[in-house]
Amino acid sequence: MKANSTQMEVIILTGTSFSASQFSDKNETASKPGRSEKEILTEACWNGLLPEILPEICEQIPAGKKIYLWEIKEADAFIELELGELQESTDRYFSINPYSFVPEQPLS
Repeated sequence: MKANSTQMEVIILTGTSFSASQFSDKNETASKPGRSEKEILTEACWNGLLPEILPEICEQIPAGKKIYLWEIKEADAFIELELGELQESTDRYFSINPYSFVPEQPLS
């Protein structure tokens, strides 16, 4: 029998007031000139700032479980975070990434 593990996908839209307001001049990551918003958000997530950026997501993690950030995918208008206890592939049919599930939709 396969054990259940926690797996989450999070999409952070870029080019919005939310993503732009996540960083201030006191943040050394944001103060580097010539960096795009996606690069700044990606680096912040890799550096463990996800609980500060999206505390609501971290509150959803069951007690006693450790969730790891396995992958960050950049798209045109968002970044997608793949989190989980184990590194597992996401079922494309159930993904929230529009580039993943749109080709899976029937055309009838």
